[in-house]
Amino acid sequence: MTELSTKTDWTAIGEAGLAEVVELRRAIHADPEIGLQCPRTTQKLKKALEGLPLEIHEGTSTTGFMAVLRGGSDNGRTVLLRGDMDALPMQEETGLDYASKVDGAMHACGHDAHSAMLVGAAKALCAKRDELPGTVVFMFQPGEEGHHGARFMIEDGLLEKTAPDAGFALHIYPNAPRGMFVSRPGPLLASADTLNATIRGKGGHGAMPHDCIDPIPVACEIVTALQTWVARRVPVSDPAVLTISKIAAGSTHNVIPSSCELLGTLRTLSEETRAKVQQAFKDIVHHVAAAHGCEGEATIEVGYPVTMNDERATGMMEEIARDIGGEQGWMKMPAPIMGAEDFSYVLRELPGAMAFLGVAPEGSDPESNPPLHNTKMTIDEDMLSRGVAMHCAIAERYLERGFD
Repeated sequence: MTELSTKTDWTAIGEAGLAEVVELRRAIHADPEIGLQCPRTTQKLKKALEGLPLEIHEGTSTTGFMAVLRGGSDNGRTVLLRGDMDALPMQEETGLDYASKVDGAMHACGHDAHSAMLVGAAKALCAKRDELPGTVVFMFQPGEEGHHGARFMIEDGLLEKTAPDAGFALHIYPNAPRGMFVSRPGPLLASADTLNATIRGKGGHGAMPHDCIDPIPVACEIVTALQTWVARRVPVSDPAVLTISKIAAGSTHNVIPSSCELLGTLRTLSEETRAKVQQAFKDIVHHVAAAHGCEGEATIEVGYPVTMNDERATGMMEEIARDIGGEQGWMKMPAPIMGAEDFSYVLRELPGAMAFLGVAPEGSDPESNPPLHNTKMTIDEDMLSRGVAMHCAIAERYLERGFD
C-alpha cells in the first residue's frame, strides 16, 4: 500500500460522517437564500457547529462568519478553508424530494454542498484537535454569485483578524467524473467585468436619417471594432473574451432614437491584459462615436479578479487527491475556465488553490449532465465524503509541513 501524505486516513473519516453532511446539504438545498444576507443558512450552519471548540468571528456586511479551530499545539501556521452558501435566482426543475421550497431560488451551483462539506470537515478536525499543530479557519461565505461576498468579509477585517497563511476551496462539478479532483496551477478562472456604453446621437424621423445622427449603426461599428481589437491586439498566450450581449435602442419602426445602449462582459486571465482591454473599450467607444458626430460614454463595473492558484498549493492538492482516489483521483485542467469566482479575492491576499470535485451521478455521462447554473443540475451526494476528506487532509498536511 502506498504511504499516505497525511498521518490520518481522512477518506474513512469522511465516509463515516457522510450521512450528516448529506442531511445538512439537503436542508440548505430546500431553503435557498440569495446574496450577502443568508440568515437562515447561517443559522443552520451555526447550529450544526454547536458544541465544537470553535471561536466564531463575524463582520457587519454579510451573514458570513469565520469559525476558528486552535490545535493542541501551535507551530505558527494557520490554514483557511472556504465554503460558500448562497443560491441563484432560478426556479428549480430537478423534481427532487428536497427541491427548493423558495420560489425563484435554487442551489444550482453547489454552494449547499460546499458549506455542508466544510461543516463535515470542521467536525472531523475538531475530533482530532489535540493532534493538530496549528490553527484552522473555516470561512463560511455568502454572496459569491456576483455579490462580492469574499471581498466584503475581507473588508470587514475577518481575514486580518484570523490571520491565515494559506487558503483553499473546493467547488463541485457535475461535468467531471465522480470523485475526481480537477485543477491546475496558475490562472484557474478568469476576471469578470461588466461593460456599459451609451451612444448619444440625434433622434428624428426614420424616413429622414440625413436630418438625424443615428446612434444604432455607430453602436454596431463599435461592436465590430471591439472584436477586431481583441482579435488583433490581444496575444493568444494571454487571452481575453469581450462579448457585447445586449444592444438596446429605439421604440418603433419609423423613429430614429437619440441614444443606444450596449451591455457586455470582459474576461481575462491576467491583470495586465485586463487593464489593457478596459482602456481599449473606453477609447473605442469614445473615438468611434466621435468620428460619427456622436457622444460615446463608457463605464466599467469592475468584477472579480483572476482566480490564481499557487503552484505549490496546487501540487499539494494533487498529492492528496491521489491519496484519496488513486491515479484517477486527479486530472490537470488543460486550460483555465473563463467563468469567475470570488475566492479570487482570498487568493489575491494569500497563497493557496481551488479545485473542482467531480460529482457526476453514477452511471451518467459527465459531459451531457446538466451543468452548473442549470435548473436541473444534480450531484452524486456520496462524493461529498471526498470533499470532506480533501479539506481535512489539506489542513493536516499544511499545518504539519506547509507547502514542503
